[in-house]
Amino acid sequence: MLQIVTDSGADLAEDQINGLPIHVIQLGLNLEGQVYDKNNPIKSERFYQLLETSNDYPTTSQVSTGDFVEIYKKIADQGDQILSIHISSGLSGTLNSAKIAGAMVPEANITYWDSKTLSAGLGWQVQAAAIAAVNNWSLSAILERLALIRDQVDGLFTLKELRYLIHGGRISHIKGLMAQVLKIKPIIAVEHVNGTYDNIAQSITFKRAVQNLVDISFEKFQKERVRVQIVHGNSPDGIAFLKEKIDEKLDAFYETVVPVAPVLGAHTGPSLVGLIIGPMALFTDLINAT
Repeated sequence: MLQIVTDSGADLAEDQINGLPIHVIQLGLNLEGQVYDKNNPIKSERFYQLLETSNDYPTTSQVSTGDFVEIYKKIADQGDQILSIHISSGLSGTLNSAKIAGAMVPEANITYWDSKTLSAGLGWQVQAAAIAAVNNWSLSAILERLALIRDQVDGLFTLKELRYLIHGGRISHIKGLMAQVLKIKPIIAVEHVNGTYDNIAQSITFKRAVQNLVDISFEKFQKERVRVQIVHGNSPDGIAFLKEKIDEKLDAFYETVVPVAPVLGAHTGPSLVGLIIGPMALFTDLINAT
């Protein structure tokens, strides 16, 4: 049996992972001197409540090597193979930590996969691999499908404020400050080559930025049936407006709306609204197999 190991940079609703062989390793988070990790987890809703009342900036840390070693050993002892799928190496050192840990567990049969994305984009790859594994796909067939998903699924988001991106070093300080002064709302994509952030457009209002997320997606997918998952920090108004605009232009199969994991939201803040979108044809056989 193939077991899937991932990290908490993957955003999936409970109904998308129930009953699947998925193991999630927690990245660390610190806010106002309080450490949140596998021993002291924090739910996304609570994190964003704290963030909106805090004057502090949260910080994140990679998964400890020991946590990876522990889960790899456990799975290896069961005699199962491991597919370790992680947040983009262009945004995090998590994949490298996994490889270091794997070298400490020589008895484990581990294949590593760089998702080159994050949030539900990573989650979709994890879910696809797990469903395929349960249905006895070969590892090579699973990796072939993951490559298609990685190349064809887009992650796009916008936000009302840039201070978390600036503080986290995700955009340059000067460029970010200028955008803040001008009240520019960026449209940010996770590009497919290196899995890093790319500011692909900008708007002067948040609503216009949300509209741009849909316009950009429509330009690519037109009337093709698409799979969509809306992600957010704590922005119910943004969710409602984004769904309204998607319904106007796209033929969408919706997954459950999910909050962005705290380890990701630490760098984007509560105002983020985004969508993960890709061809439904890449997933129909997998969804039908559940």
